[in-house]
Amino acid sequence: MISLSISNNVAEVVLSAPYKLNSLDEQALAELSQAYDDAAAAASRGEVRALLLRGEGRAFCAGRDIQNVTPENDDAAAYLGGLVEPLLKKMSAFPAPTFAAAHGACLGVGLGLLLATDVVYVAENAKFGSPFAKLGATLDSGGHWYFTERLGIHRTLDLIYTAELISGTEAVAQGLFSRAMPADSLLESTRAIVAKVATGATEAFSASKELVAHIRDQRLGLWEAMTEENAEQARLCTTDDYAEGFRAFQEKREPQFTGFIGGA
Repeated sequence: MISLSISNNVAEVVLSAPYKLNSLDEQALAELSQAYDDAAAAASRGEVRALLLRGEGRAFCAGRDIQNVTPENDDAAAYLGGLVEPLLKKMSAFPAPTFAAAHGACLGVGLGLLLATDVVYVAENAKFGSPFAKLGATLDSGGHWYFTERLGIHRTLDLIYTAELISGTEAVAQGLFSRAMPADSLLESTRAIVAKVATGATEAFSASKELVAHIRDQRLGLWEAMTEENAEQARLCTTDDYAEGFRAFQEKREPQFTGFIGGA
């Protein structure tokens, strides 16, 4: 159901259950968690410098697989708090830039996977929102925080109350994700961008990733954030990539970054 491949410093994680729109049961979540563990281990060895997450078939991920779930026996707290939340935290903390290419339905836990990814490119006709009003349930996987942060209270509750879905084009226009692309070129275009990032200064990218997360979570002001930037820049000055970047700029050539401190 979940596959991981590594080539040219890029880890590609694929949701591979198109017959059920890549919906995720407990086993699939465990497999996805293991894929990220394996990719992180490869990153620690310098073998992975960027990660791409995508789905096979007509959809990225339609959410939780509830085919064999009965309301009387459902333990939503165990599924969400015990499995989904730890996975999303792990994805968010991945030690290199992460990207997702999202098409078709991206709902529930599927939406959560995107929210835990650094950069999300979406098909223009992808579908996002909160269909849970039809189930007597509510938006999960961090969706309330993310929608409120990006869309504001009124638009968030509008989408939740009405269960209306918005397109990838609308989602990007409203500030939810980075870029919208034609569905037939989404994966190719995303792979090209990820491949380029995988040749970049991974340590510097990771520093920015941590800074952005800290600014978000701690609600840092301008000067607090600047102080942390300065400290990170001072640390990066000791890396081989920093020296290589300066030499390349002075010599008017493309840098050859190793991606790790000390050229590891």
